[in-house]
Amino acid sequence: MPLSTQSQGEDEQYVLVASLDHARNLSNILKAITFKDHAIFNATPNGLKVTVEDSKCLQANAFIQSKIFQEFTIKEDMVGFQVNLTVLLDCLNIFGGSTTPGVSTALRMCYKGYGYPLTLFLEEGGVVTVCKINTQEPEEPVDFEFCSTNVTNKVILQSESLKEAFSELDMTSEVLQITMSPSQPYFRLSTFGNSGNAHYDYPKDSDMMELFKCTKTQTNRYKMSLLKPSTKALALSCKVSVRTDSRGFLSLQYLVRNDDGQICFVEYYCCPDEDVAED
Repeated sequence: MPLSTQSQGEDEQYVLVASLDHARNLSNILKAITFKDHAIFNATPNGLKVTVEDSKCLQANAFIQSKIFQEFTIKEDMVGFQVNLTVLLDCLNIFGGSTTPGVSTALRMCYKGYGYPLTLFLEEGGVVTVCKINTQEPEEPVDFEFCSTNVTNKVILQSESLKEAFSELDMTSEVLQITMSPSQPYFRLSTFGNSGNAHYDYPKDSDMMELFKCTKTQTNRYKMSLLKPSTKALALSCKVSVRTDSRGFLSLQYLVRNDDGQICFVEYYCCPDEDVAED
């Protein structure tokens, strides 16, 4: 087991220890939610939830289940802290994020509790680097009050088809308009950019559509500047769930499979653009 040279006594000081044979599995998923410097980490026995927010309009969450880690030890029901995500990613890639076959960076992430730094032990080719990153008291994430009972429309798509849509739509548009309806056009993405209006329609029986469950016609607009960060998660994902609730709030859930074939989830919540939202 990599980085197993630490003594048992040292381990007992920590309230959280998480080890990975491939640090890249963590850095990739964190890159998918990096659009602000600071992230809130919440660890429970189920795993890690990492939250990044932008001005109470956009929230991204990465869910990394405990079983993805080679070791995941937590001594409290919940351990929370805030950390500079940019610095954390720089540390995780300290060896350059090697993609050479057979060469990987092992990670052991340790936290002693409130007021202590997050300590990373990174090992590649027998060289161990220790990074200590200051932590802050975690802020309370905004509750978007998005719950499945209020979901009016939901589709699950192959990520490839959404990537294709974004490549064809006009990204100079200030907003992305999403229409979801039990009747035609079923699921439509629209932009209003420099080169005019553009639409991208999905038939409900399309091969790219895994699930189509729309109960009422909804048309909402979302600021493109808020949605752009989610394209990082889209690039990594193989499936995406698009949901809207009765208020027009948008949930994008991305299913991401890491290099070892394990599954993580990244979720983005985005509030509708009040000025132009219509029902």
